[in-house]
Amino acid sequence: MAREQRSYKSTQRTRKGAVTTFGSRTDVGCVRDHNEDSLIVTPPLFAVADGMGGHAAGEVASEIAVNVLAEFAPKDLDGAVLEHAVEEANREIIRAAHDGRGRDGMGTTMTACMLENERLLIAQVGDSRAYLLHQGKLQQLTRDHSLMADMIEAGQLTPEEARHHPQRSVITRALGSDPHTRPDMYEINVETGDRLLVCSDGLSSMIRDEQIEATMRRVRDPQRCASQLVNEAIAAGGHDNVTVIVADVTGFAEKRRKKMARKTKLSVALVFVLLLAILGGTAWGVHTWLHTTAYLGNDNGKVAVYSGVPADVFGVPLHSQVETTDVNVSDLQPGTAARLQDGIRVDTLDAANDLVQQYRDEAAQHNKAEG
Repeated sequence: MAREQRSYKSTQRTRKGAVTTFGSRTDVGCVRDHNEDSLIVTPPLFAVADGMGGHAAGEVASEIAVNVLAEFAPKDLDGAVLEHAVEEANREIIRAAHDGRGRDGMGTTMTACMLENERLLIAQVGDSRAYLLHQGKLQQLTRDHSLMADMIEAGQLTPEEARHHPQRSVITRALGSDPHTRPDMYEINVETGDRLLVCSDGLSSMIRDEQIEATMRRVRDPQRCASQLVNEAIAAGGHDNVTVIVADVTGFAEKRRKKMARKTKLSVALVFVLLLAILGGTAWGVHTWLHTTAYLGNDNGKVAVYSGVPADVFGVPLHSQVETTDVNVSDLQPGTAARLQDGIRVDTLDAANDLVQQYRDEAAQHNKAEG
């Protein structure tokens, strides 16, 4: 099959330079004519299902598995609920085979992971694997339910011999084969900076763990890392469908970052509120002061009363005229008349009115003396 005709799916590509926390890709490979793999990438849930049973069967089984898992999986990490979800997927595949939605004998692997903070839950049936890159070293977290794994444990084969054994694809446990099938359950403490890999055997059977480790260490962005691993499996022959999920453990560091971000936003908001309060208080104080303090001035030869102060700020006057009195400036002492040009300040409007009365009396005495 021409490379251009092979279909694949991946998580949405991020903008250039952006770094995601997870990524995935599934590809039909170079030999098969259809893709029997299905996957879930809905954090905190990540899952791979590798269907079997031939065309219109394997893909049906794997799709049922991921759909039921998505429906029944817990919202938060709960091993019992995750185990129940996988068991329910098994029962639904068996029902589908009997009622005509699929075929007898169809089945699928399932490796379902839930990753939250620094805890990892895994429910696993079959030979789809979960790995963890920890401090630069790749560790296989799950044990294959396969004939080869049993023979290696029994000392009948070496891992290298198993890679080329004619029965290397035989699995000993799958969803859809037995209504009593139960997944192996794992609960693992992980650390910020670790990297989770969930994959079908289309990856692990085509390239060695050392090559997987090197790529996971080298390619920083999870989406690009997932795509690169699929490319390497295809370059090695692509004999099977290949599905890869890569998720970075952000753990409590991400939680702390979000908490600090919330605290920073709250602090900024509090500072803003305090600043508004200070400005508001200052404005109110200035407004009150300007409307209670007063001064006397000269308005075209008459003594006038003003509230505020005899000054401007950026062209805005800090005073307003209250009244122009009947007191002539020319009837006052020369020193008083001169001071009125600059404004004679007093504490209150009442004090200003009292001073006007004094000037009125002074003017009357001046006019009487001249008369």
